[in-house]
Amino acid sequence: MWLVLPQISAGRVTLMLDPPQQANAETLQELQDDTNVQEGDILIPENRNAVENLWADAIVPYTISYDLAYREENIYAAFQMITNFTCIRFQQRTTEYNYLTFVSGNGCSSFVGCQGGPQPVYLSRACSVGNLCHEIIHALGLHHEHTRNDRDEYISVQWQSIIPGRQNNFMVKPGNTLNLPYDINSIMHYGKYFFSLDGRPTMLPKQSGGQMGQRMRLSQLDIHKLNRLYYCE
Repeated sequence: MWLVLPQISAGRVTLMLDPPQQANAETLQELQDDTNVQEGDILIPENRNAVENLWADAIVPYTISYDLAYREENIYAAFQMITNFTCIRFQQRTTEYNYLTFVSGNGCSSFVGCQGGPQPVYLSRACSVGNLCHEIIHALGLHHEHTRNDRDEYISVQWQSIIPGRQNNFMVKPGNTLNLPYDINSIMHYGKYFFSLDGRPTMLPKQSGGQMGQRMRLSQLDIHKLNRLYYCE
């Protein structure tokens, strides 16, 4: 059986993913009843596909913890996946109040949008550059693609194959789609087998074409969404 367990201690959330390649809880919302965290471990609801608490001037200050020094190149590569195609920029923090801090964890996870103050992005050894890019895009303000209110036109959720208690991760969430089409090829889309109970797909496409839930690159629509969200266009 696959377990996804949050542990909260000293104001910090530690993620326990077993096994990470199957559980793939890619946001803290998935582990805490689809909520955001504010002021440490105070939870508040958040159910929009794109949030409005953006990073000022499309600039994201950041720090990297000492124990992740060996992953710095991976973090910079994830930055570049975004900066190559958008106006968003990442810069080392000096005195900024709001900033991302990359810290070691037992999974790949992030909050959604700019939360205020130091904002952790958790990174484990199992997180690929694409996983990390996915988390950074969450921090920039985008939710998962498969929770859009029009998703049932494009995919079929296989509810019977989802791990009990994880069905909420597949619920439609009304919100801002930025007036752009649904994107099954998005780096923000779940893969076919995420949270599978029995090894069968948890989502099936209604039309062929493209890889569902890839973590290799930003799709063209991912690029358009970030540029529209941050007024790059």
